[in-house]
Amino acid sequence: MTGFTADDFAARQARAAEAGAGAGLAGVLVTPGPDLLYLAGYTPPAATERLTMLVVSADRDPALVVPALERPDAERAPAVDRVSLVDWTDGADPYETAARLLAPSGRYAISDSAWAMHVLGLQRALPGSSYVSMSDGLPMLRAVKDAAELRRMAAAGEAADAAFYDVVKVRFARRREVEVAADLTDLLLRHGHSQVDFAIVGSGPNGANPHHEAGDRVMEEGDTVVLDFGGLVDGYGSDTTRTVHVGEPTEEEREVHELVLRAQEAGFEAVRPGIACQEIDRAARRVIDADGCGEYFIHRTGHGIGLTTHEPPYMVEGETHPLEPGMCFSIEPGIYLPGLFGVRIEDIVTVTENGGERLNTTPRDLHVVA
Repeated sequence: MTGFTADDFAARQARAAEAGAGAGLAGVLVTPGPDLLYLAGYTPPAATERLTMLVVSADRDPALVVPALERPDAERAPAVDRVSLVDWTDGADPYETAARLLAPSGRYAISDSAWAMHVLGLQRALPGSSYVSMSDGLPMLRAVKDAAELRRMAAAGEAADAAFYDVVKVRFARRREVEVAADLTDLLLRHGHSQVDFAIVGSGPNGANPHHEAGDRVMEEGDTVVLDFGGLVDGYGSDTTRTVHVGEPTEEEREVHELVLRAQEAGFEAVRPGIACQEIDRAARRVIDADGCGEYFIHRTGHGIGLTTHEPPYMVEGETHPLEPGMCFSIEPGIYLPGLFGVRIEDIVTVTENGGERLNTTPRDLHVVA
């Protein structure tokens, strides 16, 4: 991960160790994936069965367990100056190597992406140890973004917005969903995305499926079309949804879109530090429920975003964690009418000291396309 220093990663590791101790954990075990990228700036050269694991705890210096053949790659990681490298060779037991860094009866948080064989191997080496997933033990580990991360999040939002402004200029009528999805993917890459994670184009009745994969349906005048797209810019995610219409919409289509727009605005207006995440969901849902359409709003109102496009915090009933400045998440209510059409409007929002700030600024009205 470029642009971050060894000091940045050391500070993150210290926060992780402190948070782990505060949660009653002996430490944090970080395997390849977004957690390792966040805490060490390291991604192994290939996803293999060989154990790679960062050990962070409050009572010892951090250590990175790596296969000996990948040590040269690990030595180039930006955090390596502040981390002890502990390697193991093929033929040796990597779990015995890792066990020497752990408390025999410790309870550890381990990355959600850890392979089951590695968790079982650690349990075999340390029968008295126990493990919880990172999302259960330290769900907000990456949730609060620092200033450098927020700049990247803003750049990702701007790049997605630029793609939207261009895609609404292409022809929709008499073209397949997959063709417009390909246009959208090309535009995201052209505007700075290094990776496109999804480009949903859901037209007509397909729009009533929130995660519809673009298919061969030919769009015609009269279709409502849900466009949901995003990916990574400089390592950080974008995700935005706008609903457009091929030709002039009907009164019903306008009314449903207006209802979703009011719900999305209510969710945004509720954002402020200290309130529970579930209050964002409640604010948006109240608007749709009051209009009698609650049964057609079939998913949570939002999800966190950062190094991955879906991560804590989640804007959903039951999530009582308070919002904090620097958190970034989507606000994306929707209404899905089976067999007819769907409408969703989504912005990424960051929590500020006084409220919220949208990272997507494209118009949220029902845009007419040709």
